[in-house]
Amino acid sequence: MTYPTSENVSTHTFYMPVSLITLEEAIGSSFEVSAELSYIVIVWGGKGIVSLNEQQYVISQGSVLLWDAPQGGEWTCTPHVPLQGILIGYRILTTEGSKQGGLGSKDSLYHCSSEIIRLSGKLESAWKQPSKREPFRIQQLFIELLVRLYDEREGQSQPTSPWMEQVIHYIDAHFHEDLTREQMSELAQVSPEHFSRTFRMYTGQTFSAYLAMLRIRSAQQRLLYEMPKLESLAQEVGYKEGTYLSRKFKQLVGVSPTAYHQKQKRVVVLNNNHTACLLALGITPELGVYSAWMESINAVNPSQKLYESGINTSAIYEAIASTQPDVIIDYYNVNRSKELLPLAPVLGLPFMNISWKEQFRLIADVVERQQQVGEWLAYYDAQIWTFNQKLDEQLGKRGTAVVWEIGTSSAYSFHSSHGRGSQILYEDIGFRPPASLLEHGIEQWGYIEKEIEAIADYPADHIFITGIPSNPGTMKRMDSLFKSESWLKMAAVREKRVYIIDEPDLFYGYDPLSSQAQLYELMKVLISQK
Repeated sequence: MTYPTSENVSTHTFYMPVSLITLEEAIGSSFEVSAELSYIVIVWGGKGIVSLNEQQYVISQGSVLLWDAPQGGEWTCTPHVPLQGILIGYRILTTEGSKQGGLGSKDSLYHCSSEIIRLSGKLESAWKQPSKREPFRIQQLFIELLVRLYDEREGQSQPTSPWMEQVIHYIDAHFHEDLTREQMSELAQVSPEHFSRTFRMYTGQTFSAYLAMLRIRSAQQRLLYEMPKLESLAQEVGYKEGTYLSRKFKQLVGVSPTAYHQKQKRVVVLNNNHTACLLALGITPELGVYSAWMESINAVNPSQKLYESGINTSAIYEAIASTQPDVIIDYYNVNRSKELLPLAPVLGLPFMNISWKEQFRLIADVVERQQQVGEWLAYYDAQIWTFNQKLDEQLGKRGTAVVWEIGTSSAYSFHSSHGRGSQILYEDIGFRPPASLLEHGIEQWGYIEKEIEAIADYPADHIFITGIPSNPGTMKRMDSLFKSESWLKMAAVREKRVYIIDEPDLFYGYDPLSSQAQLYELMKVLISQK
């Protein structure tokens, strides 16, 4: 046996992950920078400012910050919008034992691809729950992440990188046309070989695979609602023949177009309002976001729950992938839809443009519960009719109404497009927003934000306060408001038409279940006043 000697041992560099914490933990006082480590910050969402080595960096979704602590380990981070992401500490050693500079031989900030965010999410999951069956999984993911970071960082230093977003935008808009790699490389003014390498590095897929994904996902979108002839569907999405579409569809989806259309869909939902729509139809999503109020009335299996406060694409990618969804339902969000498209078609419903009832019907169409949605809405309308009959007897003419939710430092008033009970007041039982709210654009923006003391500047015949924080500072401001001359002289105050419900979790929802519960609460306070 030959043992290595100093003459035949080569010098190699090794990278070893030592720590991994969330940005929320890193911002806290418990985090201390180690002079022995180099660091990588990957931001999944939010926005803030990092102060490092007497330099300031604005970080947001997609930011990667690299630095070596020995160059000056002072780290402070001020979030403007709550930050999600991870901070990785790693050690660099050579076979000679000496430490080398990391990827950030000097502080550097750049914007990464969605693939980096996805890989970092996988690494975090593996770090938190290491697998005994895959003892090298963390090291494998970390090295894969480093390689990708290095490639992207080098690629972004090349003058050809700016064309990529233009090409992606063109493909996304023209995927149903006859596109080729050669056409796209000509559009980018690079060679076909360079186009292929850069495209794969940027998207994580080959050009042909990316194009096929767009076409098949578009076909799936159509099949959620109807079963057109395969020939016409193929031509719609960019294929010449139905048989070829069927073959490509089965390769990506696992079943034929007809089977996909007919099957009971496995659904993932990325907001609590659409989760409530499914629950009202008797369906529990494979994964869903649940509000605190929804959890208070229905037990939720933790394995089927997503958390809205951290509803970040990279963090949930693996969880969604494990459910093998047939469709993902969300409010319309271009960036999130693109990042999740490799997993399933994303049904993006427009926010503020259609009512909860219209969204409810669209979701019922997808899961084939048209009869149930019709029955549910008919029952809801019957309740509205009964409520209106009682209000006619007791109130007569409705007049104006305003809904306020008190935050820690501001007060928020909502229009019907944002729910919070206003959809019932303005659309179902005949109240109107006061003119002062309309003048400040509440119809256009869906809500307005004002100082707590300014509530008295927006008089209405009926004032509803659906949420008040319990912190002493806010309570003191509310007490001052209720004792102020401007408040006491309002007609609604004098006539005892101010209703403090203080159920913010209940009034947070804009969906069938929440609307029905909000209706009961509004009826209770309005009817009990007479």
